[in-house]
Amino acid sequence: GADMAKGAPGIPCIITGTVRDLDGKPVGNAMLDLWQTDGEGLYEAQIGKDQYMRGVYHARADGTYNVRTVAPIGYTIPMDGPVGDLMGRTKISHMRPAHIHFAVSAPGYKTVITHLFQRGGDYIETDVVFGVKEPLIVDFVKKDAGKASSGETLATPFYEVKYDFVLVKAAKAQQAA
Repeated sequence: GADMAKGAPGIPCIITGTVRDLDGKPVGNAMLDLWQTDGEGLYEAQIGKDQYMRGVYHARADGTYNVRTVAPIGYTIPMDGPVGDLMGRTKISHMRPAHIHFAVSAPGYKTVITHLFQRGGDYIETDVVFGVKEPLIVDFVKKDAGKASSGETLATPFYEVKYDFVLVKAAKAQQAA
């Protein structure tokens, strides 16, 4: 698959899984819109490059998907201004744990907007925006250079992440009385 990181700093990361409905049936061609920090903790808006560390992918007909990016790292929320003043007076860490945002959508289904966190990652117990929930913590499995489960061959060590998304059918529009 295309590499949404396109030479950004960080350790390569391949994410695979399946998009299914509540009955376990694959949702073919579901759209996966991803965004994240690079391996130095910066987002697109901070770098000022359009489409930096963003990617739109589509699941195959059987619902499976394959995303190539770099492992995100934890980063600080902006500490200038009143938020910084407030945080400076608390014991709360101003760091967010490493995560990748996903918006998964398909016609006839409710869009799922979520993020996945790296198990064992820094700051995971102290997330300042309380976004971490146990089912969203995933294993980033470190692999040596070589063949990935996606079929690609990588020249450097990399991470593999597996995660299945479940989409719920959108409620049918109510018929006018």
